[in-house]
Amino acid sequence: MTYLVDTNIISEVMRKKPNPLVDTWFRAQPHIVTSAVCLEELIFGLRRRSAFAREAWLRNVLADVGIVHPVTDSAAQWAGSQRARLQAEGRVISQADALIAGCAWEHALVLATRNTRDFEGFGIPLLNPFDHRP
Repeated sequence: MTYLVDTNIISEVMRKKPNPLVDTWFRAQPHIVTSAVCLEELIFGLRRRSAFAREAWLRNVLADVGIVHPVTDSAAQWAGSQRARLQAEGRVISQADALIAGCAWEHALVLATRNTRDFEGFGIPLLNPFDHRP
């Protein structure tokens, strides 16, 4: 099974003492697949804190085993449609989350995120590595 790894999972493994469940799950992945939206969020957060060593680690991981999916026209159209549907149902979804869900949908990936509630209703499979036991 291949996963699209959300920002909060990659952020967790960059901590000095990451959650052991998340760290074990992350290290077991043959590839780290994420979206360009997640990459932007990560770089923004790292630069905002001048965390250059962690940024270098991220760049190395992505160069070694990473795949970063862009937001394509079809993913954006699907995300916009789903976001409008969810808003009509009374759920407010951020543009970033909708685009991340769109990338997972387009590539038929399971979205690995701590914030599963943010992605409920999109109809994509979800996994919370904070709760995942091998």
